[in-house]
Amino acid sequence: MFASLAKFAMMAGCLGLLAGAGIAAGHPADNAKAEAKLADALEGRVAGTPVDCIQLHNIRSSRIFNGTAILYDTGSTLYLNRPDSGATWLSDDDVLVTDTHSPQLCSIDTVRLFDNASHMPNGSVSLGKFVPYTKPKT
Repeated sequence: MFASLAKFAMMAGCLGLLAGAGIAAGHPADNAKAEAKLADALEGRVAGTPVDCIQLHNIRSSRIFNGTAILYDTGSTLYLNRPDSGATWLSDDDVLVTDTHSPQLCSIDTVRLFDNASHMPNGSVSLGKFVPYTKPKT
């Protein structure tokens, strides 16, 4: 049991070092980069009224913006989700794993994050409202 506690203490210390280095929590410079990439992805689109849910079958892809947001692509509409909690864990090296019990992804859902390379859990986020972005009609 002592060995297990020692391993836990060592892991906790390493996580503390990572957080201090800006790995576990977003650095302001990293957040600025993510926000700039997000602005590029949404360029030419107009925000609509936020919605609570989007249809899972309409989602073509998703893209993570480090420590900031998730962008869901449904074709003509991009839905921006800024999680209510856990956004600092978002990494574009992660895979989103969603366990829903309906055909919709909603603001009350939690999404787990797994490292793409190691397949190890890497945190979770509680989704916020989905802001639709569409191209203006000409």
